[in-house]
Amino acid sequence: MGELLYGSELSEKLKGEMRDKVIQYGKEGRRPPRLDTIVVGDDPASLSYIKGKKKACEFVGIRNVVHQLPATVSQRELEQLIQSCNKDEMCDGILLQMPLPDGLDANRAILAIDPDKDVDGLHPLNVGRLYAGEPCFAPCTPVGIMLILDAMGCAIEGMRAVVIGRSRLVGNPVARLLQDRNATVTIAHSRTRDLAALTKQCEIVVAACGQPEMLDHTYVKEGAYVVDVGINRKEDGHLCGDVKTEDVLPYVSYVTPVPKGVGPMTICSLLHNTLKAYEKRCFK
Repeated sequence: MGELLYGSELSEKLKGEMRDKVIQYGKEGRRPPRLDTIVVGDDPASLSYIKGKKKACEFVGIRNVVHQLPATVSQRELEQLIQSCNKDEMCDGILLQMPLPDGLDANRAILAIDPDKDVDGLHPLNVGRLYAGEPCFAPCTPVGIMLILDAMGCAIEGMRAVVIGRSRLVGNPVARLLQDRNATVTIAHSRTRDLAALTKQCEIVVAACGQPEMLDHTYVKEGAYVVDVGINRKEDGHLCGDVKTEDVLPYVSYVTPVPKGVGPMTICSLLHNTLKAYEKRCFK
């Protein structure tokens, strides 16, 4: 019988460790880390997410400055604010909340962020550094997935891994991070033939395909480590992942549930990246 790995519990443990670090830095006379969040418009989902991030920052001791802009803001005004944050020596990380309202170019805005403050890991320079195997900020969800695998006790090196999904934010970067840890990685997608035959050969399965409960026990190798990144809503309103959790549980070593699995680790990884940016700036 496998075990559930709750990202909600792991994130609290890791946030506690980060909090201890920040407290120690304060005792050494150092200023607290600071994350600047830029929100454009009043999308309820974005505002709720920002509220959760702010609460997590407060717990760890990271100062969170939220810049709220109207949906009518121009591209030029948005990029001027980003440049202002770039130049602010007290700002360690910049988070541009997505999605942006229609009429704004997200790629241009991301390009304006200082790569050394790009704690979301979206700047092309950080993407290039990731694939070159150089130090960088990786996107938060893939960072969280790697922390989850470590907490599972998964000995990644030498294992066969399959990532189902090839998105810019999750699939491709987590495949790269797994390769950096010496896993043998296959990226599967909607055009992959006989997916179950492939996944049953792999000790690590990262499901990020966006298909509600697509993977059952016939897709997993006995003893596998399964990370479910999917967030889907059933007809009855309940959330579910890409994996039939209860169905695979008797066959795997670990699986993450939905909710309370990967989601909490994404915010935790944002704090992790912010602290990393702060240390890089303050410990030169």
